Amino acid sequence: MKRITAIIASLLVAAGVLSAQELNNFSRGGRSVVSPEIKNDSVTFRLKADYATIVKLYGSWMEDQSETVDLTRGENNVWSVTLPCPDPEIYTYNFIADGVSVNDPLNVMVQRDGSRYLSMLLVDGERTENYKPANHRGTVSHPWYDSNLLGINRRLTVYTPYGYEKNTKTKYPVLYLLHGAGGDEEAWISMGRTAQIMDNLIEKGLAEPMIVVMPNGNPDQQAAQTFGLPTTGVDRRKPEYRNIYVRSLVEEIVPFVEKNYRVIAKKSHRAIAGLSMGGGHTIAASGLYPDKFDYICPLSMGSAKSPELDAQLQGIKKAGYKLYWLACGDTDFLFDRANAFDEALTENGLEHTYYVSGGGHVWANWRLYLNTFAPLLFK
Repeated sequence: MKRITAIIASLLVAAGVLSAQELNNFSRGGRSVVSPEIKNDSVTFRLKADYATIVKLYGSWMEDQSETVDLTRGENNVWSVTLPCPDPEIYTYNFIADGVSVNDPLNVMVQRDGSRYLSMLLVDGERTENYKPANHRGTVSHPWYDSNLLGINRRLTVYTPYGYEKNTKTKYPVLYLLHGAGGDEEAWISMGRTAQIMDNLIEKGLAEPMIVVMPNGNPDQQAAQTFGLPTTGVDRRKPEYRNIYVRSLVEEIVPFVEKNYRVIAKKSHRAIAGLSMGGGHTIAASGLYPDKFDYICPLSMGSAKSPELDAQLQGIKKAGYKLYWLACGDTDFLFDRANAFDEALTENGLEHTYYVSGGGHVWANWRLYLNTFAPLLFK
């Protein structure tokens, strides 16, 4: 009995030590320090750095991409700077302490862009009201599927709307949402706030409840880099691999989704959209398979005029469609290419919308585009 009592006592002591260590870890992190802190029209960034000699801040809202601002050392070696609050949007930022880039250890809001993790600043306003969690939230899952064309098992990201699990007899339309170069199957969820945007639009009655499928557009990847899985030898420059991902998307991913989810498996209930590289995939998939998608939305991408493009656009026109929605920022490096594609659509007699926003090749635009075109789908 004494031995059991001694064991219990030792376990309690160990638990107390671990608890104390965890509390110590919190104190080391400076939990009493707040960063970022938005008050009125300003935002303050703070970093506790006991041994730093120079601390700077970089923010994606800064007009000069090479610009940084200095922080000032304060009490208890807490460095800080207060700046005018930027316009409502989602921004990323990081500190540079003695030349080393570090994220804000006090900010749990982090986005992953490819191989980079970035601290996030969300400024409230009309522009960002749909970027925050809604009251009724859908489910984000990550199923795996086998690709015979690519010879690997691959990972998807799938958003199902609120009520999908409960409404077992309801079938839904599907939006296939494609990322850009450097991204993966998590890009639209992490950087694009897809789940929050769709939750809010559906809850407000602005968009139809729909499933959103976000594949990995890199045919040599099984999944995001964070999985550490080996890549394959697919070389997209070789003729035999041309449009291999587009083929896999239409011939493998669409059938997989329609077999495993309650969807309306008709052209009238399929949409495809993508940014940058994904915009190119959108143009290619809709052109090569004109009988698959009634809603086509290339973002921040275009195409040079050519007889091949004309033939594909005429195929889309002949097959029929309900919405062709092209968007690009007026300072985007692909703006001229988007303008050329807009002209090709017009010359081929395809009724369409060309949505031109301010800004460049940035997530601020792609979130805006999703927030704008999603209410137009499946009407």
